[in-house]
Formats: sequence, structure tokens, C-alpha cells
Amino acid sequence: MKRPLLPVALVYGGGLLLAAAIQPPLLFLFPFAFALLLLALGWARARAFVIWPLLVVVAWVNLVNRTAVISPNDLRKIADPEPALVTVRGTLEETPSLRVYGQGERESFRTLARVRVTALVRGEKWQLADGPIMVSTKGELPAAYFTGREVEITGVLAPPPLPLVPGQFDYRNHLARQGIYFQLKSDSTNDWRAVNSATAGPPFTDRFLAWAQRTLACGLPESDEPLRLMWAMALGWKTALTGEVSEPFMRSGTMHIFAISGLHIALIAGILVSLLRVLRMPRVWCGLVVIPLIWFYTAATGWQSSAIRSTVMMTIIIGGWSLRRPTDLLNSLAAAALVILLWDPQQLFQASFQLSFFVVLSIALFMPPLEKLRDRLLAHDPLLAPEVMTKWQRAGRSILRALSTSLVTSLAAWLGALPLTAYYFHLFSPVTLLANLVVVPMSSFALMCNLGSLICGGWLPWATELFNHCGWFWMLGMVKLSRWATDLPGGYFYVASPSAFTFVIYYGLLIGTMSGWLWQPERRGRTALAIFLVTVFYAWQSYATRKDIELTILPLNGGHAEYLDAAGRANDWLMDCGNTNSFEFITRPFLRAQGVNYLPRLMLTHGDLKHVGGAELLTAEFHCHEIFTSSFRFRSPAYRRLFADLQREPYHLQTLHRGDQAGPWQILHPTETDESNQADEGALVRRGEFHGVRVLLLSDLGRTGQNRLLDRTNDLRADIVVSGIPTQSEPLCAALLDAIRPRVIIIADSESPATARANERLKDRLNRRNVTVLYTREAGAVMVSFRPNGCEINTANNQHFKLKDLPEMSLLPLAPTSEPLE
Repeated sequence: MKRPLLPVALVYGGGLLLAAAIQPPLLFLFPFAFALLLLALGWARARAFVIWPLLVVVAWVNLVNRTAVISPNDLRKIADPEPALVTVRGTLEETPSLRVYGQGERESFRTLARVRVTALVRGEKWQLADGPIMVSTKGELPAAYFTGREVEITGVLAPPPLPLVPGQFDYRNHLARQGIYFQLKSDSTNDWRAVNSATAGPPFTDRFLAWAQRTLACGLPESDEPLRLMWAMALGWKTALTGEVSEPFMRSGTMHIFAISGLHIALIAGILVSLLRVLRMPRVWCGLVVIPLIWFYTAATGWQSSAIRSTVMMTIIIGGWSLRRPTDLLNSLAAAALVILLWDPQQLFQASFQLSFFVVLSIALFMPPLEKLRDRLLAHDPLLAPEVMTKWQRAGRSILRALSTSLVTSLAAWLGALPLTAYYFHLFSPVTLLANLVVVPMSSFALMCNLGSLICGGWLPWATELFNHCGWFWMLGMVKLSRWATDLPGGYFYVASPSAFTFVIYYGLLIGTMSGWLWQPERRGRTALAIFLVTVFYAWQSYATRKDIELTILPLNGGHAEYLDAAGRANDWLMDCGNTNSFEFITRPFLRAQGVNYLPRLMLTHGDLKHVGGAELLTAEFHCHEIFTSSFRFRSPAYRRLFADLQREPYHLQTLHRGDQAGPWQILHPTETDESNQADEGALVRRGEFHGVRVLLLSDLGRTGQNRLLDRTNDLRADIVVSGIPTQSEPLCAALLDAIRPRVIIIADSESPATARANERLKDRLNRRNVTVLYTREAGAVMVSFRPNGCEINTANNQHFKLKDLPEMSLLPLAPTSEPLE
């Protein structure tokens, strides 16, 4: 068999997928696996068939064993599922890392650390516990905390948060794939305490990284952005990769240069092998020297998963080359994948693993046919002897061939990673082909300079400084080029995540076309028919959903926003966006996940910054065509400055009041003459009707505004009502509820600040109405889908309702109420 490990890796990976879907008890899996093993060992004739289900079961056992609760002291048994104040004792599994967050000039610092818990205390009594946790602390920890240090930390222990809105990063799932099921949040570094004094000092990797950072900075005037990015690229220093800095690299598809990955390992291995071969060292000795050195680099940069994957694969390739064994890239790739998944089966479900292996797989599969196509295009006249060509013609052909090889490599990698980047990052970046054509060679030169600097170190300070200045120059060029690439028209687009069916169709068509298998004469007819049927399916799907409308209520920090995804992108609406923090971490990721690149209409319903503070950032990034605001004269100086800035910008700014119609929305409140000291009383109240379902959006309307709305409107009936939490009163007074009589009430409350939470009095009052009430603090975002055949409601925490199955709200008998009056 030419590639014996390829089917083994594929079958083992299939077993991991099966294990992710079905997890029976280990007491069943172990005997089953043992029985298959005995059968394979004892029945030689059946061995060739039994080995495959045995591989599946081995993978199954491996993954279930990593995720099952076995120890009686497992944190999943000991810790509360609800947030609780505890003190934990444990050992640092890695040196804490600093993260920088901010917008513009404002920065905040947070330290992340992985701790292996051995005990915890709630109250006064310590109890044994076992399991890793992720600790998040405000500020920067002192250097005295490093890998292996025993510590005690006080904070709030809880499961990591679920994503609030579609498209937001699933931090809980991300940590679970690393075997972490709890997160501890501490308010400051004062909540940390070292249990015993350090005797051994920081580990070698920490000392190496500190020395390497000082060496790479030698001779440079200050710690600026290119230098910090040099540390990130050469040493895996993540602190430099803030959201603002990394975004141009993400959009241009060049972010991969900052992961200690195949590019770094291959470059280091290539330089070392070349030097040793120049010294006429035999292949075997080259392998014995180079393999330990690349593992040293992987260890020195913190054992990052991407580095381990690349080093495993390079070890296999160099080992085969050293032993003069015939090498096959696909077989080596399968061997590397098998080794990694045996060591950590959860890697299969991580984006970095999938991208790494799909990119290398794509290069292995797609480069040969693409190179054949290139050779046909660049073939010279066969009747023209090479000796006839001039020196400049031969040089030009060599340069053109080198450039085309880089382009073919970039194209193969881009084609292989295309659906994955759309799924995980919601990006489609045509400019990636152009950017990587230049950035990858520049990053290679920068890495060479960094390695030269580290080799020279303090021995040759003049050479170290020269290498540093050259590396700084190349990094500055990469920064400028990535930003320029993202500014090109059509350079990148945000797209919605492709479906599993789209993945299968894309890769099947791509691999079949590149290999030529689909277009062999005997299969061309069936291939053309299959493509036609797939095209008809997508056309039918688009036609069947052309009238579908979705309204999403986004919970923000103290406010909320509504996004209406109507038929056709030009008819979409965003109503409010939250403050700058909410926009950055909730609203913007949500819009990108929906494939929104520009907003045709933005409505600002409120006058406080918790609803509209991020409007300037929003309009700058999503290029809003029309902006609508309330005619109410809000007193907030910040809102007035924002309103004045929007008037100066080239936006079509309109004010709305009662009686106006804005797209599908009828404005019910306020009037042009309404006045109040409270901003909540001037919030825009909108009503819309979609496929026969009425929706009433109240924003954070206060009690005075509710009374005015009742006095002026005869018919307030709605099937669904959405309301936030007013600052000084409760939402949805009894009289207003009786006038609306909804089937579903959505209360847009938040965990913080505390004043934005729905209190128990409000919950009790609404529960007495025998109506479905959804609180966004608990349910997350609420998605209401309007279709010609009915209305469905789904929440981020996986609740599902059909509007027709929900009862209408009960009316209470007239009686004195305890509702707060203004």
C-alpha cells in the first residue's frame, strides 16, 4: 500500500467524530474494545476486517476517557454549577499570560492563567478537588508567579459563559476542548497568594523568552508595534496581538504568520539542514542534530499546539529523509495527525488543527494539477532551443516561474481553507492571494533576521543590532502591506457560516475537479447532472426562504438592540447598538456572523450611551446609509455630541415622532412636544406586522411614557412585546399589559449593571399572567422567525417555541397593585 497511514488516520478520526456524538459509559466501551482486540489477535483470517472497527473503538475510548467524570474529587462533582465565591489551591500549569484590551487610546489589562486545582474552600472547610480551571484576573501579575508555583486564589468560580448572541465566540466550548470546565474570576492581583516560597526560580522557557525578548530589542530605540509583533512571530508572545493590531492580518488572511507553525519550523529546519550539509555532515547525523533542536524551539516558545503539530510532522519528514526512506507528503501528514490525535483527541475539534491540516492537505492535493496548468501556460516554443534564449529571457523565465510557484502554493492553501475561514471567522478574503504572495516571503526574511539575532546574541552585538533593524524593517513592511491590502475595494467580505452540506459539496467538487476524477469522459455526464441538481437545490432554497424575516433581540450591558433581517439586504434594520464595549464584543461579532458588510438603516431609539454609545464606531465600520433618531430632546451631553457628529457626517439623518412610518415600523411614541427629565420617557416605541404577527418594541420606556402611550393609542394589541428595564420604574405596567395582551413577553435585561436585571417583583407579576416570558439575561439573544406558514421563537440557550402553540396572556381582575408609581 502506497499510503498505509492515510486510511488508518481517517478511520481513527471517524471514531473521534462518533465519540463526540455518542458517549456511552466506559464500563461498556472497555470490554467491547478488549473483545475486538482478542478477536483480532486470535482470528488471523478476520484480522484484516476486525482492525478497522477496533480503530474506531480505540478512538471512541480515548475521547470518552478524556471527558468522562471518573475521580470522586472531579471539579464537575465538587463545584457548584452556579457562580460561587471560593478560594482554590492548586499549581500553575503554565506561566500566566497578559492580555491587552481596549479601543483607541484606552487600554485595560487582564491576566489569564491555567491552574490545576487540588483543593477548594467555601466558607471555612477545605475539600479535595481535581481539575484544571482558567483564572482571569484584572491587572498584571508579578513575575513571581510562574509554571509549577503552588498558589491560592480567591474569586468567583462558575462555568465559562455561553455565547449571548449568534456569532459570538463560544468560550465555554473552547475551554471544554482543552478539558477545562470552570473559570475563576478574581477582581485584582491581591486575590492571589503564593503558598510557599519559590526555590527553583522560573522555568527555563520563561528565562529563555525573557532573554530572547531583550536580545531582539537590542539596538532598537523603543518597544513599538513592529518590535512587539516580532516577539509575537518569533516567540509566540500573544500579548502583542490585541484586537486592533491583529484585525488587518485577519482580514488579509496573513494572521497565520504569528502562530508558531509549519512556516517557522520548516524555515528553522531548512536553515539548520543547509548549514550542516554545507559542513558535509551525513544525513543521519543531520537528523540527530536538527530534530532535537526544533523540539527545543517548540519547548522554548511554550509548547503551543500549532508548534507541536508542525514539529511532529517535521520530525517525521526529516526522519524519513535522514534514513533515506521514500517520503510521501500525504502519508507524513496522516502520521502526524494520528500521533497528535492519539496524544490529544480533542485537537480534532479545534479550529487551529483543522486549518493547519487542511492547508497542508490542500497543498499536497492541489499543487500538482495547478503546477501542470502553470507549466502549460508558461511552456516555451518547443522548436526554440534554450541556447537561443538570451540571458535576460532565461532570468525572466526563472523569476516568473518562482513567482508562479508562490502563487500556486497560495492558491492551493486558500482554496483548502476557504470554507473553514468562512465558518470560524465569517471571512471571505480574495486579497489573501495577493497578500500572502508578498507577506510570506517577507515573514521568512524577518524570521531569518530574528534567528540571526538570537544566534549572535551578546557574542556579536553589532551583528545582533543589524539583524534586529532588518527584522524590524520587514515587520513594518508586513504591517503596512496588510493594512493596505484590507483597504483595497473588494479585498474582504464578511459572510454567514456555510452549512455542513455546503462543506461536503465544496470539498467534493474541489477534490474531484483537481484530481480529474469527476471530469473523466465516462463521468462527465453524471458530474454535470449532479452540479445541475445542486444548483437547483440552492435556487429552490433561496426561493423558499425569500419571504422569511427574522428579528433578533441582542442583550447588551444595560441596554439592548434589535436587528431585523428582512427579505433583501437593503431592507434590514439595526435598532440601537449598545455602548462601545457592547458594540465591540457583542453587536459587531453578531453583524459579522450574519454576513453584514454595510447597514442600510440604523435607528437610535434612546438617548443614553448604554444604548447608542457605540454608534460612531458602528457607522464608521458598517457605512450606514440612513440614520433615524427620536425627536425627543434628550439632555445627555454625550448624546448631543454624538447627534451633532452624525449631522456633520454624510448620512441621511432623520428624526421620528408619533405618526411617522419608517419602513415596516409605525412610530407610536413620543410626540414632537413631549418633554421629561428622564431619557427613558422619550424612547421610540415601534410597532410592526410581519406575516400577520404583530410586534411591539418598547425600548426602555418608563412609567410616564407608558401612560402617555396608553392615553394616545386605542389599539396596542401585539403578539410579541419587547421591553428593556427602565432606570427608575418597571416595564410593562398592568394597564399596558392588558392593552397589549401578548402571547410572548421578551424582557431584555442584563447581568450587569445590577440595575439592568429583572427583579423578583417583576418576575412574580409577569408569572401571574400565565404568559411565556423570556429574560435575555438567562436565555441570551432571542431570535423571532416570521414565515408565511407561522412564527417560531428560538433562544441562544436552545429554547424553541411556536407562537401558535402559546396561550394568550391572562387578564387579572381589577385590584390594587403594588406597582411603583412615578
